[in-house]
Amino acid sequence: MDTRVRDDERELGRLRDDFRGWRIWRAVKQDGRLGEWVASLHDPNVGVEPTLMFPTAPLLREALVQQAQRARVRSL
Repeated sequence: MDTRVRDDERELGRLRDDFRGWRIWRAVKQDGRLGEWVASLHDPNVGVEPTLMFPTAPLLREALVQQAQRARVRSL
């Protein structure tokens, strides 16, 4: 396993730990390569949008943080 794959796996684990109300995974392209970082909402108390897809883990993380903020505002 190369370094990038290990780094991606670690980041995937961190995202899953930090955002437990979401199912988070990497999409797989038709050619078998890893694609978008995807999050599917499973707890409506922690987000608003049902699905998020971004090309990088940092962009997905930023969107998940924004979702948490939107969910808090919605619940007020």
